[in-house]
Amino acid sequence: MVNSIPQIVAKYESRNKGNLIQILQDVQRAEGYIPEEAIDHISSHLWISRSEIFGVASFYSQFKFNPPGRHSLKICLGTACHVQGGDFLLNALKSEIGISPNETTEDGRFDLERVACLGCCALAPVVMIDDVIYSNVSVIKLKETLNQYE
Repeated sequence: MVNSIPQIVAKYESRNKGNLIQILQDVQRAEGYIPEEAIDHISSHLWISRSEIFGVASFYSQFKFNPPGRHSLKICLGTACHVQGGDFLLNALKSEIGISPNETTEDGRFDLERVACLGCCALAPVVMIDDVIYSNVSVIKLKETLNQYE
């Protein structure tokens, strides 16, 4: 899909910095993330630095810089989940799958994201895998659940 990046960027007026967020959104919709090649094309087209693009894109949590895994893991670290051991679960998960938040496992199986709240406070701590919420998660339950995903 990387071949679509020049076409996406070309749809927008050259040198108009106001188009940056829309271009980033279009690239992410097409690619699933913002690849390095896209940053180069956008930089040339809008006449802005790569660091300015990264600055804007990294401000918004919607933009990802790594290809998504086959399964997306979201660890809730909202107040209720934090109090119930969300940080402990995050550390166990990082150890188990070998990545930190905003990374993807080498085999492409999982990507990991920490989120502020999944809206399931009474079920804390919670983890979301793809679109499924797992509640009252323990380290053992988390490991067993991960084994269900290939």
